[in-house]
Parts: sequence; structure tokens; C-alpha cells
Amino acid sequence: MTETQSKTGHPKGLWVLFGTEMWERFNFYGMRTLLVLFLVNSLLMKEEDASIIYGGFLGLCYLTPMLGGFISDRYFGNRNCILLGGLVMAIGQLLLFTSATVFTANLSLATTIMYGGLGLIIFGNGFFKPNISSMVGSLYPKQEKSKLDTAFTIFYMGINIGAFLGQSICPLLGDVRDTGGVRDIHAFKWGFLAASIAMLIGTVLFYFLKNKYVVTPEGRPLGGLPSQNVAADFEEGEAQKANFSSLSLGIAGVVFLVLGAIFHYAFDQNLIYTLIYSSGLTLAGLIISDSSLTKIERDRIIVIYIVSFFIIFFWAAFEQAGSSLTFIADNQTDRGFFGWQMPASMVQIFNGLFVVALAIPFSILWDKLRANDKEPISPVKLAFGLLLITVSFFMIANQVKDLGNSGLLAVKWLILLYLLNTCAELCLSPIGLSLVGKLSPKRFSSLLYGVFFLSNASGYALGGTLGSILPATGDKFKKATDLGIDLQGILDKTITPTATQLKVLADNNISDHNNVFVGFEIHNLFEFFMVFVVLTGIAALVLFALTPFLKKMMHGIR
Repeated sequence: MTETQSKTGHPKGLWVLFGTEMWERFNFYGMRTLLVLFLVNSLLMKEEDASIIYGGFLGLCYLTPMLGGFISDRYFGNRNCILLGGLVMAIGQLLLFTSATVFTANLSLATTIMYGGLGLIIFGNGFFKPNISSMVGSLYPKQEKSKLDTAFTIFYMGINIGAFLGQSICPLLGDVRDTGGVRDIHAFKWGFLAASIAMLIGTVLFYFLKNKYVVTPEGRPLGGLPSQNVAADFEEGEAQKANFSSLSLGIAGVVFLVLGAIFHYAFDQNLIYTLIYSSGLTLAGLIISDSSLTKIERDRIIVIYIVSFFIIFFWAAFEQAGSSLTFIADNQTDRGFFGWQMPASMVQIFNGLFVVALAIPFSILWDKLRANDKEPISPVKLAFGLLLITVSFFMIANQVKDLGNSGLLAVKWLILLYLLNTCAELCLSPIGLSLVGKLSPKRFSSLLYGVFFLSNASGYALGGTLGSILPATGDKFKKATDLGIDLQGILDKTITPTATQLKVLADNNISDHNNVFVGFEIHNLFEFFMVFVVLTGIAALVLFALTPFLKKMMHGIR
């Protein structure tokens, strides 16, 4: 065992990156549990507007890794980008803390500060996210790349320990109700402050440990300035620099503008979602046009693109956790848990808890299957993850079918949904990260992680759009009834609301109309959840069907 290798057989640098990412995810997921509740309850936004902002925020968080990956590969290197991203995210959380402090005195100023805080978190995440993932892949020499599925599953456990801590501590501090069940709208700031402190801890941890442990097996620093790379950092015969022609750059610019116009005007997407979709497609085309790529490199990059497309549908469903599922937990769920009334924002905690419990068993499973030469190739694992999330949403759709829009869902069904979603996540997310590490040429490593995270961005954007069609539920119906309005009759179109009733509904943040998805009206929660069953189910079946083609295009990589 070398000085840089731990008893587990993995480099010690993996555990440094594990810890750094753990604190960053505490920061991110802790804030995420509170965001939509803060927007609705403190900044007085409508639920559908909060869902759109939530989806746009997450989408941009996974769009900016494209920029961070490019700057890292060309100029700053992984290490500097991780430190820069961590500091900027900590400042962004402090701005959210400020917004949650001043909103009662000046709502407009608080809203502006909130947008500034989200902007800094988006920017910082773009520098942090692709570079720490890229460094995990760089810890292993070429002959040990088969360990990457296990390594990324361990790394993913760090992500979710952080998520578990953030989803535990931030809601306890920030989502507070009194004995009468009334929410303290001033408490959100303490959750945001805890998130900022966690990000600072992670950044300091990385700063002091990186030089000793985040190194190659020979002891050379990983992730330094690109100008300091040596030939040993690249595979034999691999080009060390990208080669984009002026023509390809010009074409990429035109394609970006054309796609932007199509998404914005033809598909009626807002500017944020337009930017996400058009940037992803343009960057994918630009990379594949690089004249330095060999046929094998190009084929492998195409596999990354195909897999990334299907992952969009997984994240669109999975990220309902922070929007529609949080609203359902808040408005239409009996959250009694062994005698304790769980805060709505804390129900998400079970995802992180289950990942911490299951990550090691999943990594052992992959190792045993590999030892027996029975391990499925990565695209099969990804397709199975999509199938599992399909099953989870089909289950919850049938549980709410008999509730209508006013009954209460037992919290155990949300817990079971998060268990199934966690198993799906462990088949898909760390495996996808590992696959990018295996297939990417080094000169595009961080940038291709940026492209991969664009699939997350697109999934979050789609998830935000779909989350906004959530029909009114639970307390919304009770509130309408208390106001003397038959909301169900209005939705079923058996009653025509008066102008006065419409104003009362609007003033109380209650939707008075059915929502529409690709021409179909969504009347209830069953129909809402079946949208995700259809999307992820079709994606799973098509990806399974494509696996023989993808296996050939991977040229020996599994």
C-alpha cells in the first residue's frame, strides 16, 4: 500500500474529495429544502412561480458547469476552480440569509437580494461541480479505470451524507412552527446561515489537504494549471489540446441563436430555460466538431451525449422532491412519524439517509458482479434506474388516486417513494459520472462533465415546468371551502366562478384552473404523477433497446 493509498485500495485523495463534496452538498441541499417555502411564505410568491424559479435555479446550477469546465481545462485548473466556487457559494448563502432577515422591512429589496444570492450560488456551483467530479476520475491510472463505478459510488455516498446533514439541520433551524402549527416565517435565515458555514468548512478542508493527498500515484499534484500538464497525464497518442476552427466556432454561434429563437418563440420557453436547452445542444455540437478527435474518441463522446439525453427524464421526475412533492408534503400529507409531526421540508431527508445506507451495498454489488464477469454495462444500469423511478411514481399515483385533491396521504408512501428513487439514483447518477470519466479524453474531461451536467440542467428545467402544473391540493381546498368557494366544482367546470370569487382565489394564492401538459388537462394528482410514469417509462425502454449499439460505440469500455 502506497502513502497515497488507503486501506480500502482507493487513493486517499478520494476521501479528501469525498469530504469536500459532502460539505458542499450540505450547503446546496440544505438550502434547497427551504427555498420554495421561503419564496411562498416570506417573499409571498405564488406556488407556480416558486416552482418555475426553483426549476430555473437548479437548471442554471447545472448549466454553468459548462463555463467552469471550459475555464478549468483551458486556464485555471481544477484546484483553483474548486476553491473559487466554494467561496462564491458561501457568499451566495449569506445573501439568502440577508434576504430572509430584511424581508419584513423591505420586501422588494429582499427579493432582489434573494436573486443575487441565487445568482452567486449558480456561478459558484459552475466552477465547483465539474472540477471535483473530474478530479475523482483523474485519481486512477488507466489500468484501474474499472474501479471508477465503485469509486464514484463511494464519492456519491459523500454527496448524500452531506445532503442528509443539510436536509436535517437546515429544516430544524429554518422551517419552524409553533405549537399551534403556525410557521415562523422569520426562521428561514438560520437555515441559510448554516448552509453558508458548511460551504466554508468544505472549502477550507480542501485547501489544507489537497497538496498532500490529491495527487497521482507518483505523487504529482492533480488539477493544477493546465499549462503545467505533462505528457504522462495523457493516454498514449492522445492530443493534448482541442482544435476548434474559426468556421466551427462561427457555426456554433449561429446555431445557438437559431436554437434559442426556436425554444423561446416556437416552444414558448422562458429565457432561462431557452439558454439551458440551446447552450447544451450547441456545446455538444462544438465539441464533436473538434478536428483533433479520433474516431474512437468521437464515438465515445456520442455515447455520453445519448446517455445524457435519457438522464434528462430521470432528473425531471427526481427533482419533484424540492417542488411538487414538498408542496404535497406541506398541504396534503399526514406527516406524523412515530408521534412526531415532521416539518414538510424534512421529508426529503429520507433520500439522503437511504443513499448513505445503500451506497456501500451497491458498490459491493458492482464489485461482486465484476469479479464474476456478470456486471452489466453502464447504459443497462442507467436504464434500470429509469425503470425504478417509473415504478416509484406509478406507486404514488395509485396511492393518491382515491384521495382526490383534499384527502391526506400517509407519510409512509412518500418515504417508500424516496427509497425507490434512491435505488434508482444509485443505478444512474454515480454510474453516469463514472461513465463520463471513463469515456472522456483528458483535454475535454471537465468540459464533458459540464455537458453531462447540462442533462441535469435540462432535467431540472423540465421538472420545474412540470412541477408548475401541480393541481391545487389539501389545504388549498380547505381554504377555498372556508372562503365559501367550491374549488372542485370550478375545476370540474360544473360551476362558473364569479369575478369576485376569482379575485379571492388569486389573493389567497389558489389556482382556479386546470393545468395542461402537451394538450392534456391535469385535473388531479393521479394524472399529475402519471405524466412522470409515461416520460420515464418510455425513456427506460428506449435506452434498454439502444444498449447493443452503445456497447459497440464504447469500444471496450464498460
